[in-house]
Amino acid sequence: MEMEIDTTKHTGRFPQMIIYLGKLFRMFIFQTDWKVLPMSAIIAGLVSFAVGADLFKTMEGTLMGTFALSCVCIWNGFFNSIQVVCRERAIIKREHRSGLHISSYIAAHVIYQSILCMAQSAITIIVLYYTKVTLPEKPLITPIAVLDLWLTIFLVTFCADMMALMVSSLTKTTTTAMTVMPFLLIFQLVFSGGYFSLPEAAQPLTNVTIAKWGLTSLCAQGDYNSLPMVSVWNTMFKMKDVEIEGQKPVWEILKYAEQNNMKEDILMQTASYNAIPDYNFDPAVVFRCWGWLLLWIFVYIAVAVVSLEFIDKDRR
Repeated sequence: MEMEIDTTKHTGRFPQMIIYLGKLFRMFIFQTDWKVLPMSAIIAGLVSFAVGADLFKTMEGTLMGTFALSCVCIWNGFFNSIQVVCRERAIIKREHRSGLHISSYIAAHVIYQSILCMAQSAITIIVLYYTKVTLPEKPLITPIAVLDLWLTIFLVTFCADMMALMVSSLTKTTTTAMTVMPFLLIFQLVFSGGYFSLPEAAQPLTNVTIAKWGLTSLCAQGDYNSLPMVSVWNTMFKMKDVEIEGQKPVWEILKYAEQNNMKEDILMQTASYNAIPDYNFDPAVVFRCWGWLLLWIFVYIAVAVVSLEFIDKDRR
């Protein structure tokens, strides 16, 4: 049962925000909202087990791993707040008529969710570290590379969280919110613009996805364009037994390259033909990604506030 807050004696926006913030932390402790933290650790562990071996080691492994890591962040953010507003919509409606400032209510959620996302991001980094995933060693923005990585993971998680908060504010029931969420998640994954090939006409849609900016920032921080590309070599190795007129030319090429220590040169040369300028190891790339994520965070918060301002017109 949701706790109701008496705001009649606290008409100021700041006092109301503090009261609701206290309510949210009590719910975190007493209504088991803390379960999202161990869940984020479990999800990060599963992703690390599945795709962590080549993350930040090869081009292919980095693209797949950063895509999966972005999905983890979006998943965590969505589940943090997809139901938090719509499940107590009737209470909000009554308290709004009694003097509740919607901006105070949303501000309390924003602060609380930001702290939650910070903790989840730290847990994700810790899990990656203890599962022996190779983490970036060269910093781009701050003096510590891991801090750069944490900031990106936090912004992606928090942006997804604020999108879910907006959806929760727009929908009237938890059932509707949970129905909408899978479609949002699929859209984020398909239109990330990095992992799936999209037609030219669909490229502008990637700018409205959280996944694109998370994946791009993580690839840039992992110095994607300086990593070897192994798919061509691995494909050739699978073809090593192919015979042409009694000869095995592919095997001869591979053997010659290895005997003359040319393998690494071939991997790096292959990578140079597949470099992506958007993933350059450049602070401007990361700042651009962070800027887009911050822009969408503010948009989602603004929409949430405006939508709840009309809560008195609900017909239920």
